[in-house]
Amino acid sequence: MKWTSEARGAVGTGVLAALIAAGVPALVGALDPAETRPYTETRLYFGTQRTGGGEIGKAEFMRFLDREVTPAFPEGLTLQEGYGQWRGEDGKIVRESSYELILLYPEKSAEERDRSIERIRTAYEDQFQQDSVGRSDDHVSVDF
Repeated sequence: MKWTSEARGAVGTGVLAALIAAGVPALVGALDPAETRPYTETRLYFGTQRTGGGEIGKAEFMRFLDREVTPAFPEGLTLQEGYGQWRGEDGKIVRESSYELILLYPEKSAEERDRSIERIRTAYEDQFQQDSVGRSDDHVSVDF
């Protein structure tokens, strides 16, 4: 599933999180529009519950990240541990640990990056027998 939204304004919370995670000092005040560049922020949501039971461990997920994601986004990424829930087909709430991956890339490379992101989603779904990997995209302005 893919969602888009421009509701977060010029600087999404993920942009700030990515900048801080990358060691960039916190921004004070608004960004100067003359200094910003158009970027796309993609967030991927990875569940860790296996269909047949059990959970995908942290070491296993990190190997996936190193093998599948880092080569496609060597310039950097942000990973956050989370907790998610969703309603299954039987109507029951399923709760699980999850990972939120935040990727920032120039809008001019969005088409190429989209193919890489879809390969990552498919690889995770296939490797870990997942129903889906959630995705959201936002258009943001950034300054590094």
